[in-house]
Amino acid sequence: MLSYRHAYHAGNHADVLKHWVLQLLLEYLQRKDKGLWYIDSHSGAGRYDLHQGMAAQNAEFASGIARLWQRKDLPEALASYRDAISALNPDGTLKYYPGSPLLAANQLRPQDKAQLFELHPRDVEQLSRLLPQAKVTQQDGFAGLKSLLPPPPRRALVLIDPPYEDKRDYQHVRNALADSLRRFATGTYAVWYPLLTRREAQELPRQLQQLGASKWLDVQLQISAAPSDGFGMYGSGMFVINPPWTLKEQLESALPWLVKTLGEDTAAAYRVNAQLD
Repeated sequence: MLSYRHAYHAGNHADVLKHWVLQLLLEYLQRKDKGLWYIDSHSGAGRYDLHQGMAAQNAEFASGIARLWQRKDLPEALASYRDAISALNPDGTLKYYPGSPLLAANQLRPQDKAQLFELHPRDVEQLSRLLPQAKVTQQDGFAGLKSLLPPPPRRALVLIDPPYEDKRDYQHVRNALADSLRRFATGTYAVWYPLLTRREAQELPRQLQQLGASKWLDVQLQISAAPSDGFGMYGSGMFVINPPWTLKEQLESALPWLVKTLGEDTAAAYRVNAQLD
């Protein structure tokens, strides 16, 4: 939806989970020298100034990345994620936060390729300037996936990350992922989703489990109790198809610390479900 701008939410608790998992996935896939494609269905602008404009209005980063920024007791599994944020802020002041395209692009090797989709014209323009080496397409990412799969190197990480402001996005996610698996069953797919009281959000993880993938992992980070009025996001999840065998252990080693750091009340918790055999 063109009304949605991720800048308002840059660096919040959901970004922490999403980008941490993304970083771990890329690190594992790059253990092999063979090139891979990074495909982002809803890319956004790529980089956000946390102290002016949209990101500063809600300052959601204050209860997200800012709580990790100068901690000395950061778990090892989270270190490379924070290092990636630090690289954008070399003077030690947390000013810029990367969107998933920039986070990934900064880690890609010469043999890798980034394919980025975004609908909002301003974000497309900014993303194209920021990442001239990437292929940026102004198109609905759900439709764009069909033209790219299977990728020539037969190796890819696909991030599916819509805003979910339109409840039809839940169905779009299921359909796009089902179609992608038919085209390219061995790819690694990461789907971000919000924790909401909305029925569609509650049912999405179970529906993704039923797509038939032999290996999957579902991680949720809940930062507070569900709102009594039914409005608002109280956490988020990442559903990964064909996850690295190392991912579950890495997540579980750091999630208790992350719950304590980002949690807002006693309902804060995490959950990891997986089918890995």
